[in-house]
Amino acid sequence: MRLSEHIYRTISSIRGPLLFVEDVFSARMGEVVKILSPDGREMDGEVLKIEGDIVLIQVYGETSGLDIENSSVVFTDSIKKAPLSSDIISRIFNGSCSPIDNLPMFIPEKLVPVTGFPMNPSARARPQEFIETGFSSIDGLNTLVKGQKLPIFSCAGLPSKELTAGILKNAALKGEEEEFVVIFVAIGLIYHEYSFYRNILDEMRMKFVAFVNMADEPVMERLLAPRFGLTVAEYLAFEKGFDVLVVMTDMTNYCDALREISTAREELPGRRGYPGYMYSDLASIYERAGRIKDMKGSVTILPVVIMPEDDITHPIPDLTGYITEGQIVLSRELHQKGIFPPVDVLPSLSRLMQRGIGEGRTREDHREIANSLYKYYAKGRDLRRLEAIVGREGMAESDRGMLNFADAFEREFVNQGMIKRSINETLDAGINLLKRFSLDLK
Repeated sequence: MRLSEHIYRTISSIRGPLLFVEDVFSARMGEVVKILSPDGREMDGEVLKIEGDIVLIQVYGETSGLDIENSSVVFTDSIKKAPLSSDIISRIFNGSCSPIDNLPMFIPEKLVPVTGFPMNPSARARPQEFIETGFSSIDGLNTLVKGQKLPIFSCAGLPSKELTAGILKNAALKGEEEEFVVIFVAIGLIYHEYSFYRNILDEMRMKFVAFVNMADEPVMERLLAPRFGLTVAEYLAFEKGFDVLVVMTDMTNYCDALREISTAREELPGRRGYPGYMYSDLASIYERAGRIKDMKGSVTILPVVIMPEDDITHPIPDLTGYITEGQIVLSRELHQKGIFPPVDVLPSLSRLMQRGIGEGRTREDHREIANSLYKYYAKGRDLRRLEAIVGREGMAESDRGMLNFADAFEREFVNQGMIKRSINETLDAGINLLKRFSLDLK
């Protein structure tokens, strides 16, 4: 035992995964503890709340069968740290960074707190350079840029899982595939989702690291998984020079875990029962994206949010939209038409798109093509309301042409299935669509 560790046998009660310890002389929020049972079991935990000399602990594991009188709690005087090494690439871990790929744990080069270190705002470099996802509706019209944080807003029943899988397999940084790593963070998966993503990871040819938290695992691991993933991302980006794309799904499960922990702490709830500090908590995750001046490497974050009740004004997507730099919105209407990916390009937006496109990055005509497609598709969508009133036969020929263009745009440009398109194929498809309807680039 280290001198900084304190052992207590004063457990007063256990309520599910929560453990109460009395007469604690010294403890701190977020401190890592170890629970030792008489039968030799050892479990990790974390300090959630301190009230006088009573400490509330969240246990990472099953507490049933613990002997209250004879079990011990060891306060380690340390916070959760991530083991880091280049050997972490191509490995799969659970939410507590324990291997689940049947391989032994690597020997870490260093241990770093999962909270990370704030990036000096004056040292930040502007996000730039295009990251190819393989999907035309994103690459062509809502371009993802290296160092950006761009969420995907989905609804229950929409194929966000399949879209995420396509991005995991297709994502690449133009001309620098050898220096590109994808970190996949899965939060609160049920078994068939885990099986689906595990098959995708087995098929991936690029470098990756995965952190997978299952729905039946401790709720605290849902809060730890993205922090482990981002700590690894910062290490690979700013110490090893990799460009890292962090894909996190589903942040709604993360926020629900945050609410559950807040309730356990008996904190006053905010909107819809979520804690009032959820904004700053989400910001502490999303703001870890970025680039640093005069340094190789970058961290790009692509979080997936399943909007409760299809409500984009719900606190989770609402706060996410405030913090991030745009959004990719999936449409139930397009999904019902059989279009994949069902990306609704009109409410979707990439605020940093201009930094990643143009000559030397994508193509010099990229901006013109995107503007023209947006313009004519918006006209066609608007005319659909008129069509519902007067019928297509009662409309002018030019208006019928716009309606046909909108249908063709959804059917041929947005819809592509799981087939990857390069950025040149995407832009060529846009030009060919405009030419077929005799529409000019503007």
